[in-house]
Amino acid sequence: MDEFSYALKIPNDRVGVLIGKSGDIKKQIEHATKTAITVDSKEGEVVITADNGLKLYEAREVIRAISRGFNPDIALLLLKTDYALEIINIIDFSGKNRNTFKRIKGRVIGAEGKSKREIERLTECSVSVYGKTVSIVGEIENVMNARKAIETLLEGATHARVYRFLEKKRGEKKIATMIGKTAIQ
Repeated sequence: MDEFSYALKIPNDRVGVLIGKSGDIKKQIEHATKTAITVDSKEGEVVITADNGLKLYEAREVIRAISRGFNPDIALLLLKTDYALEIINIIDFSGKNRNTFKRIKGRVIGAEGKSKREIERLTECSVSVYGKTVSIVGEIENVMNARKAIETLLEGATHARVYRFLEKKRGEKKIATMIGKTAIQ
């Protein structure tokens, strides 16, 4: 039987979150994905091994989500087949300019977190702004809409325009759901 392994580095301040109290989060991920996870607490290096490539991928995505600032409960949603993680690098939109970086990162967060919360509400996704990234966890279609909205904000669009886009997508999804229910009946 083949054994697969994958190594990744996570920020040191997220190592404790990944391990959890008495190792319970790490154990939960290992159990749910049938993998073995080794964590070097000093270096933030994580090695995942499994005899199933898909399970290895699932564990990796959960760990990546935790490393990008999500709490383990949200990260574990990635074990559902219709959930996805998207990571957007803010530097791709700001270049090396520190002031531009801070300004556009602030646009995603909004005053007192209002913009981030509104994107989460309209897309039914969880959003984490951590370090140089904005990450999204949710159902695949919703994640695509959240990604588009966040990228549009990072490119300089107004908040109102982004919210209108999300409201439109949400309305389209409701109509599609109603049509689907009608077709079944």
